[in-house]
Amino acid sequence: MPGAPEMNFVFTVCDNAANESCPVWPGQPMTAHWGVPDPADVEGTDAEKHLAFAEAYRMLNNRISIFISLPMNMVDKLALQKRLDEIGRNLPKAG
Repeated sequence: MPGAPEMNFVFTVCDNAANESCPVWPGQPMTAHWGVPDPADVEGTDAEKHLAFAEAYRMLNNRISIFISLPMNMVDKLALQKRLDEIGRNLPKAG
């Protein structure tokens, strides 16, 4: 799309997105799937819904914190892509 901003990184977060084709992003950014359960799908009490949103926020906040601490100027592109994928797979669930 003409005039669209170019992105360096694109992260998909919906658990359903992993099975869908991703669009082509201008500038060929690095991509990773950091799926989290969709809190909008939770049925139950207001407290259960609130907990689902809080958990999604916690998971994404942790992943973003790890991402921004990566030494991007010291890691080659392949190693960085591997690390981005690992961030999405290896965070423990709340217990």
